[in-house]
Amino acid sequence: MADAVRFAIVGLGMGRPRADRCMKTAGAELTAICDLSEERGAAASGELGVPWVRNYDELLARGDVDVIGLWTPSGTHAAMAVQALQAGKHVCMTKPMDISTAACDRAIHEADSRGLLLGVDFEQRYLAPNHRVKRAIDSGAIGRLLRADLRTYWFRAQSYYDAGFPQRWRSRLDTEGGSLANQAVHFVDLLLWWAGVPERVVGCRGAYGHDIETEDGTTAVVQFRKGAVGSIVTTTCAVPNRGHEITLCGTWGTLVWSKADEATLDHVPEGSRSAGDAFRVDGKPEAVSGDLGAYAVPPDLPDNIFADMVRTIRTGSALQCDGREARRSVALFEAVYRASDTASWVEV
Repeated sequence: MADAVRFAIVGLGMGRPRADRCMKTAGAELTAICDLSEERGAAASGELGVPWVRNYDELLARGDVDVIGLWTPSGTHAAMAVQALQAGKHVCMTKPMDISTAACDRAIHEADSRGLLLGVDFEQRYLAPNHRVKRAIDSGAIGRLLRADLRTYWFRAQSYYDAGFPQRWRSRLDTEGGSLANQAVHFVDLLLWWAGVPERVVGCRGAYGHDIETEDGTTAVVQFRKGAVGSIVTTTCAVPNRGHEITLCGTWGTLVWSKADEATLDHVPEGSRSAGDAFRVDGKPEAVSGDLGAYAVPPDLPDNIFADMVRTIRTGSALQCDGREARRSVALFEAVYRASDTASWVEV
């Protein structure tokens, strides 16, 4: 392998700024780009100074590529990853990993059987404040977790669903999920990372404000394996856009997260807490603010997916989000959709 880890970026919509990021990452080298659009591919090739390849099989046959980076429609991720892995390439991809767990499982099996890396680009995993939240929850800063709730109130115009390459892929069931699988999946990943393994879900979904096959609104109740209960509400119909928030309530405190730099931790003083993890506090104590900055961040935390892949290839360290970890959010939204279709509780 060359001194630098050599990447090819496939899909120059969201992949175009990622190509810039790759070129600015120490230890990474962008050696090729791939896109079906000649106009987009030729323009990016001129700007980046790397060859544009239209045919994916031709890209996989190149000897100057170590890692294939996939920024293509969601329902294509796993199948394209399998092809790349079979060609002996490591793979990283944008979120979600795919739109079905069966597709994810095929890619995971292929990576395992060939000893290759399969990473998923959940950008929130590379932000130090989010690791502080993880450490705070795991160390018992709010006690035993009782509730874990996610709200994502975003707006997308009909033109967003009508556009894309291929056209309207965001609106079609064979290539996308919806507001839960696309927009909110960043925060579903955080919710599961912080709150733990979901056990079963019930909920409903629908296309309430757009002409699409997929959904633009989902509401679900989630029961977690360790006893907590939570809810997930997502929409792309919020006018105006209202953002997103995760609220985690424990036996003696609450953590509210809306952005990596806007998380708050409040809890009752230690002297007012009950023994053990029972939910009981004495009197009506005033909450005090906790300091999330007091919780440690991994000293070698990479700041993007390319740095993560470079480090892992060189040192054998664990990826921030590999295929198995990324599959969890797919399993969650797949179960929510099935629960909506069957009007029943569904095991995750």
